[in-house]
Amino acid sequence: QVQLVESGGGLVQAGDSLRLSCAASGRTFSIYSMAWFRQAPGNEREFVAAISWSGSSTNYADDVKGRFAISRDNRKNTVYLQMNSLKPEDTAVYYCAAPRGTPLMWPVHLNLYGFWGQGTQVTVSS
Repeated sequence: QVQLVESGGGLVQAGDSLRLSCAASGRTFSIYSMAWFRQAPGNEREFVAAISWSGSSTNYADDVKGRFAISRDNRKNTVYLQMNSLKPEDTAVYYCAAPRGTPLMWPVHLNLYGFWGQGTQVTVSS
């Protein structure tokens, strides 16, 4: 069973930076893409960023392009989300996600992300 554990959330001011981490276990990490999603109060969960199994390809939601960077360390079974120039509208619970099946596949359809972490709260004050 895939387990994902996020960390690194917190309360910051607008313009600050924060780095989220997600430690994965339960299967071979290095052959699966990974992604970050977020959910703000009253909103549906939305895609933030994804990274291919090798780390050579990435995708971002339009509203975080140029501010956020997803990366991974396959030796540590960990994926990261570096968030810069944070805005109050970035306030949400951030979830790490892994796809069901689809080893060595890129890109992965968002609907295939079926393993989720518990989430970490990011709050950006104005």
